[in-house]
Amino acid sequence: MFKDYILEILYRDEHLVAINKPSGLLVHKSMIDRHEIYFAMKMLRDQIGQYVYPVHRLDKPTSGVLLFALDGETARLLGEQFSAHAIEKTYTAIVRGYIEEAGVIDHPLEEKHDKITDKHAKENKGAQEALSEYQRLDTVEVPHAVGRYAQTRYSLVKLMPKTGRKHQLRRHMKHISHHILGDTKYGRGEHNKFIRSEYGCERLLLHAITLQITHPYTGEELLFRAPYDATFLKMFQAFSWEKHALT
Repeated sequence: MFKDYILEILYRDEHLVAINKPSGLLVHKSMIDRHEIYFAMKMLRDQIGQYVYPVHRLDKPTSGVLLFALDGETARLLGEQFSAHAIEKTYTAIVRGYIEEAGVIDHPLEEKHDKITDKHAKENKGAQEALSEYQRLDTVEVPHAVGRYAQTRYSLVKLMPKTGRKHQLRRHMKHISHHILGDTKYGRGEHNKFIRSEYGCERLLLHAITLQITHPYTGEELLFRAPYDATFLKMFQAFSWEKHALT
């Protein structure tokens, strides 16, 4: 799938590089997907001819802004911003049902570890604080029965995680019963099957649309924005949400 794929670079200077990670691409090697041979780290390194340091993560099925440092010191400084929650991230998702106009999900989450990348992490920490804000952008009612309802309702939502727990947004949306479409781990199978058969959608409909940081050396506020992929745009068109494709 990713052979000869050219990553879309959103920003690059002597210290940083931000890309638009496609859905289905791992950030780095993982025990969970031993068979995978393509990773954003390696692909970007080969593409720009320079070693890169990841400073945060995106789940494999999630697309959007992914930031790397180009040296260890920059990675450390950016890591401090992430640890201090001094960065701002926004995501776009399509979820089941009519979600409320806006809200806050304050629901602690237990840590989930990757056997390779989290091998030194402490086990049995218990549930940790996890906070997500959301804002409804649009809704649609589809004249197809999915489950027990004759009509099917979906919402377009802007998600703003205030903490950085693993799978936080996907788990939080499940917690409030507005599962993200295409989520094979935390979603609803009948809705995933419906969007595959009706719209040819084979991906998780969660996209990291923006990431805002303070440049670690210049102090400039940087806002990275990642365009939607063809599948997201197809869903916008199918639900008459084209005006949101440019936001």
